[in-house]
Amino acid sequence: MNIACIQMDIAFGTPEKNKQTALRYIEQIARDVDVVVLPELWTTGYDLTRLAHIADENGEEAKSFLSELARTYDVHIVGGSVAKKTNERMTNTMYVVNRNGDVVGEYSKLHLFQLMDEHLYLQAGETMGLFSLDETTCAGVICYDIRFPEWIRAHALHGAEVLFVVAQWPLSRLHHWRTLLTARAIENQCYVVACNRAGKDPNNVFAGHSLIIDPWGNVLAEGGEQETVIVTNIDINDVQDVRARIPIFSDRRPDVYKMFEKKD
Repeated sequence: MNIACIQMDIAFGTPEKNKQTALRYIEQIARDVDVVVLPELWTTGYDLTRLAHIADENGEEAKSFLSELARTYDVHIVGGSVAKKTNERMTNTMYVVNRNGDVVGEYSKLHLFQLMDEHLYLQAGETMGLFSLDETTCAGVICYDIRFPEWIRAHALHGAEVLFVVAQWPLSRLHHWRTLLTARAIENQCYVVACNRAGKDPNNVFAGHSLIIDPWGNVLAEGGEQETVIVTNIDINDVQDVRARIPIFSDRRPDVYKMFEKKD
């Protein structure tokens, strides 16, 4: 599976400009890869105060845009996430489209990041991010979600072999980004494909450094801080090989863990 992460700079609150940027990159690379990944909130950036005016009604524009590109270029697209508006409800929602243009995955960010005021403008999702591409079970999560290992493990226990992470992660916490993603790959014995944005907005400077990490925790590809595309090929068979060598899933003791769970 050949995968490309589009580490694009995002024009603050300007969906049409951002669609043109995404289109330009996808046109350049899509015919040479199997999967294209976009970053979190790639259409609007964190222009949260204007979401009522610029959010995507029921995600229809994003779904139509991504589906047409997927069919045209015969490529799967993990469509980052967009601000989705449903009546008065706003969510930070990922769409995954297969090469036939079918929406095969939809996930709304479960953990809202209060330091960037998400909880004031968005509602949290309530479903898992599982989907399938070319008969491979995958999972999609969004940015802050990677700080919750139990959430990532839940997807691995449901068979996820590739974890797609889309983000707007700040430069000031680049060390956390790299460390957390590597840990999630090692502890779940899966590939981690993490697409971050580049550039800055009025309030933040973002880290870039999109990463593709194998189930041993080896970094296969990494971007710098600037707008770029990273591409690498992953061998899905490596996941089962690693899981057979160190059988952490069969050695788990959930019966004991449950005894010590703290009750709310």
